[in-house]
Amino acid sequence: MKEVTANFNAKEIEREVQEYWRTHGIYKAVRQYRSSGKAFFFVDGPPYTTGQIHLGTAWNKIIKDSLLRYQRMNGRNVIDRAGYDMHGLPIEVKVEQTLGFSSKKDIEKFGIEHFIEQCREFAIRNKNLMDAQFESLGIWLDFPNAYQTIKPGYIEAAWWTLARAEEKGMLERGYRVVNWCPRCETAIADAEVEYWDETDPSVFVKFPIKGKENEYLVIWTTTPWTLPANVAVAVAKEFVYARVRATKAGREEYLWMAEPLIKPVLKKGRYQQFEALETRTGTELAGWEYDSPLAEQIPLQREIAHRVVTADFVAMENTGLVHIAPGHGWDDYVLGTKESLAIVCPVDGAGKFLPAAGIFAGKFVRDANGDVLDALGDHLLATEKITHRYGHCWRCKTPIIFRATSQWFLKASEIRDLMLSEVEKVTWYPEWAGSARFYDWIKEARDWCISRQRYWGIPIPVWVCEKCDKYRVIGTIAELEKASGKAVPDPHRPYVDKVTIPCTCGGEMHRVEDIFDVWFDSAVASWAT
Repeated sequence: MKEVTANFNAKEIEREVQEYWRTHGIYKAVRQYRSSGKAFFFVDGPPYTTGQIHLGTAWNKIIKDSLLRYQRMNGRNVIDRAGYDMHGLPIEVKVEQTLGFSSKKDIEKFGIEHFIEQCREFAIRNKNLMDAQFESLGIWLDFPNAYQTIKPGYIEAAWWTLARAEEKGMLERGYRVVNWCPRCETAIADAEVEYWDETDPSVFVKFPIKGKENEYLVIWTTTPWTLPANVAVAVAKEFVYARVRATKAGREEYLWMAEPLIKPVLKKGRYQQFEALETRTGTELAGWEYDSPLAEQIPLQREIAHRVVTADFVAMENTGLVHIAPGHGWDDYVLGTKESLAIVCPVDGAGKFLPAAGIFAGKFVRDANGDVLDALGDHLLATEKITHRYGHCWRCKTPIIFRATSQWFLKASEIRDLMLSEVEKVTWYPEWAGSARFYDWIKEARDWCISRQRYWGIPIPVWVCEKCDKYRVIGTIAELEKASGKAVPDPHRPYVDKVTIPCTCGGEMHRVEDIFDVWFDSAVASWAT
């Protein structure tokens, strides 16, 4: 009897199997064989075309492939769409690195059109590379017909979606605080913020109470650079605050802070003697007015009516009084809107102070912390260092800032209850993924900032009149061509930026320069495919 030698060479077996699949068209044959079965629709959550696949990308595809094979083996007609995410900051940053760019100014100097073509070529090249790598894993998806977010038809699906949102009154142009990357000079989503430890100043500052001599509200902050944008101090309604007579180096001062925090605060300030003279609740402090300790250095601060307000996010820590800068924090912004406070943001897109910031103009905000502390002079009660978790741009790793800017929003908060009811209708595997994690995420959803101040992405299809400020949302390329009377060969920037529309007022409408948040590309995949 002839001895049979088994082949245990994994690479050779893989090559032979894949060769058999290719020469016999097994994938297509299985699709055809199951075409009369009950439909099972699958849209691939797309990987970014930023380079070669990695272990996580491979694992993602292998799990999905196993599920689809299981469905086919059970007689289902699997309608599968592979796909690729080919826009967005991830690709822009990769191209910038290749070109040796460090800022948006480099892109503008290079030329938006040239940069866009570099991004397009980079995305397509990596898409083709990833096709081959996924196929070598044995993944059964129709890669030659994969959806690509850069295609005109896909872009139109995003435009159509925004036009429907506008019809339903869900699109809003607003001035709000967003996560901002000062290197990329754009808003970024919460999901695009990575956190790790940074060391920052921990400072206690005295705000002079209006009409009182040597009497102050004591606040605490880890972002001294936001003090030029201060407009209010927040207290908790039910907290008890004390007026403390404190002496240091022969100087007598009267300081207001939460009563339980007197000793630790004054110890940091190295006061030799102190005595609590009276107490008031936060409600009683509300409405008090004070002056900025930076009024001499920043003319803008002399124009603001600073006052004490109450807020439910004030904690019994540090001093129990919170410095409020609605132009540089989400909670501060919400409170500022509620209390009709000024929304002050004297910072440009690159994170540098504008002329409105007085002596700090031109300085990068985080680098200006020391300058602000110097300018505070005797109003600085104490300063230390603190190491805490701080947000960074997930692509370029730059520490983010919070910045009030004009953006476009979808009113997600208005359909929160509807979304939650839909979540409850879904069968989730595992169950907690929907009933807990996804449900809780939707429950906390804010209005979605869909605009980005970048280049390589789906252009937001909003044209604004330079004369009357009226805007129009365009839903298809054909609609744009009809409205403008011009052909649109490519719906990307900068080509579509050149297309103008006559306004009914006699003015001319120009497209807003923003592009969509790249997550919007993903959001429309179900119907864009």
